[in-house]
Amino acid sequence: MTATPTDIVRDFYRKLAAGDAAGALCLMAPDIEWITMWHYKVQGRGPGPVAEGLFKPLMAEWTSFSLVPTEFIADGPTVVSLGDFKGVHASTGKMSEARYAHVWTVGDGKIMRFRQYIDTLAIAQARA
Repeated sequence: MTATPTDIVRDFYRKLAAGDAAGALCLMAPDIEWITMWHYKVQGRGPGPVAEGLFKPLMAEWTSFSLVPTEFIADGPTVVSLGDFKGVHASTGKMSEARYAHVWTVGDGKIMRFRQYIDTLAIAQARA
């Protein structure tokens, strides 16, 4: 049975929750486009730039964090996940709880595009 776009997105969150960043990266298309709203910027396309521009600095800045999806809305290859980012900032020790919406585009069994919308004020308050 072929995995649906929602199955692939759920698998991405499961792999991140299990600490399997490499497994999460393997779910991405070689030319994935990754768009974020906060200070982490992914330069270029592909899993490598996502690891360098997002995963590494995110893990360095937060002593712990989780992405907890609470709802999935799917329409063909597009999946929207709504949920919560929860994390403890390494420098300030402050806890952040920020609501997010992630918009995923999946094709040929791979994540082709990611767009993030997040409560940047909640993140900024934890960083200050």
